[in-house]
Amino acid sequence: MRIVYHNNSIIIMRKSIKGFFGKKFRTTHQILTSILCIVLIVYFMPRDKVFNYQFDINTPWSYGQLMANFDFPIYKSAEQIKAEQDSIRNHFAPYFVKDTTVVNNVLAMLRTRFHGSMYSIPKENYTEYRNRLKAIYEQGVISSEDLEKASSNKSRNIKLIINNVSSTESADNLLKTTSAYKKLIFGDTLPKEIQHSLRLEELIKPNIRYDAELSQNSLDQELEELSTSDGIVQKGQKIISRGEIVDYKTYQILQSYNYEIEKRTNNNKKTTLILLGQIIFVTICFTLLLAYIYTYANEVANSNNRFLLVMLLGTTFPIIVGLMMQNHTGNVAMVPFAIIPMLLSLFTSSRTAFVTHTISIIVCSIMLNSPYEFVLMQIPAGFVAMLCMRELSSRSQMFRCVLFVFLTYALSYFCYEIIIENDISKINFVTYIYFTINAILLLFAYPLMFIVEKLFGFVSNVTLIEISNINSELLRKLSQEAPGTFQHSMQVGNLAADAARNIGANSLEVRTGALFHDIGKTLNPIYFTENQSGGKNPHDELPPEESARIIIKHVTDGLALAEKHHLPRSIKNFITTHHGVSKAGYFYITYKNAHPGEEFDESIFTYPGPKPSTREQAILMLADCVEAASHSIKEYTAENIDNLVENMVSMKLDSGELNQSPLTFRDIEIIKSTFKERLKAIYHTRISYPTEKK
Repeated sequence: MRIVYHNNSIIIMRKSIKGFFGKKFRTTHQILTSILCIVLIVYFMPRDKVFNYQFDINTPWSYGQLMANFDFPIYKSAEQIKAEQDSIRNHFAPYFVKDTTVVNNVLAMLRTRFHGSMYSIPKENYTEYRNRLKAIYEQGVISSEDLEKASSNKSRNIKLIINNVSSTESADNLLKTTSAYKKLIFGDTLPKEIQHSLRLEELIKPNIRYDAELSQNSLDQELEELSTSDGIVQKGQKIISRGEIVDYKTYQILQSYNYEIEKRTNNNKKTTLILLGQIIFVTICFTLLLAYIYTYANEVANSNNRFLLVMLLGTTFPIIVGLMMQNHTGNVAMVPFAIIPMLLSLFTSSRTAFVTHTISIIVCSIMLNSPYEFVLMQIPAGFVAMLCMRELSSRSQMFRCVLFVFLTYALSYFCYEIIIENDISKINFVTYIYFTINAILLLFAYPLMFIVEKLFGFVSNVTLIEISNINSELLRKLSQEAPGTFQHSMQVGNLAADAARNIGANSLEVRTGALFHDIGKTLNPIYFTENQSGGKNPHDELPPEESARIIIKHVTDGLALAEKHHLPRSIKNFITTHHGVSKAGYFYITYKNAHPGEEFDESIFTYPGPKPSTREQAILMLADCVEAASHSIKEYTAENIDNLVENMVSMKLDSGELNQSPLTFRDIEIIKSTFKERLKAIYHTRISYPTEKK
């Protein structure tokens, strides 16, 4: 069989072009994401409401001394104005007009009826009726409907207009038509038939009528003249000092100050300037964040998921603060900002976590009236959260982290207060309640961690510990069906974990990856030397290319098993990269020796790759080849072990297997030193015990 050799230069060129455009697309996508984040943050930032102090009645003032920057009135509250308006309505005296023509008409009717009566009526009776009518109309006669309007106010007073002259009268003095008629005929001695002939009930007519238009106009004027202020605050006058209780009067002053500031800044020109300043400031902050990512955080720049997580966390909390400031709800001290460094320390790096947290805090600070105090509280707390979460390995560590963050908040605030106020009695202990709420909300970082893992495909240390349990189904099967491979994986894990720990890489991740990197050998364990117990080697009956295919296939078999058992993506990457694009050397050389000078397809003997792209993957590749080669040493001396490590690492470097990993020369020297020390400890020579002479 003749195998044709193909030049790999075209394939390499295609990969380079694909990588170039892929990187360009990724960068464009990330920049657009950053712009979207800036737009969202600026959109939710307060612009009209620049008085961002948070206060309530009967609570201590937690900010510094507040002075008035200009004269302003103390506005009454809406409830107070409504109460005064209701009081005006309840005590308003309606206007009534007294018609003087009614009494003259009635007296004329009385005279006509007396003189035209068929009965002989004494003159003194006429005089009596005439005087009574005068007295009745002098007192005032009103209809029942108008009397109800006159009695509607609590004072039961009316404004009575007589000949365009107004005077205040009591509605109780007015007579209804029925009362006026009874008063007219009270004690009358005339016979009934004479009374009926005079039709006296027709002589009672209302002479007091309600003036609806004048009453409404007068009421409207009184309501309009109602003062909406209750005093004035002069420029430079102290409003409140730190620690003082906000009573009702001070609360009114603070609300009035807030209203005046909003009124003075509520115009298009000033709002546009504020918007422009916010856009520039937030853009500067996120530009610095992007500059850091592209300069120092390649693991974020090269991963859209990690980049998206950084931007999501860096944007969410400024939006929350913006909403709180716009609606004057809650206190920013209860917002769990430490979630940013807690989550990013798990899924990116501690440095990225701290930088993102700092940028987010700075953006939030420009929305507050006490930015200095806010930054002093949040930076130490975020730093402590970052340190506590760097190597998360248990649930209890999360609770300890929350406790330390709470203590940092409490201690930082206490120190700040006694430095500023120089008086412990003025410390606002209500803030510690907000810190407690903050700590409770921080506990939600634990379930949030699993949500982030599922959404973004990350893996946390807690998950790594769970899946690296050797009693799990997959590892137990490996230990039973391929015990030699299992022991090899354990040794590789120990070597790689020590090296990762010494250079600051994730030792838990690389150890877990080592346990699973050869899991594909479970399907054909007998074809691998570590599982052969000195019997017949099945490769002796196979051609080199077939043997190479079986050996290389353990990578794809391992990936299939990882997919079946739902292992995280990072563990799958260890399976595919631990051999990179190297060759199955034994069978490759065997084939070349058997076919000297013949061209053939070298890809048959080449692992599918890709090459390691992280420090952890590169460490595992080196540990795997060093541990496997260590079994070929005939005599375990310090010199042989040193030479072995140097040769194997140099071989990987010379072949270009590590040229895509971020390992530095210093890292490689530390890794080699770690391997040497570890192998010497494993293969040390025991002292021979003497035989007892008899």
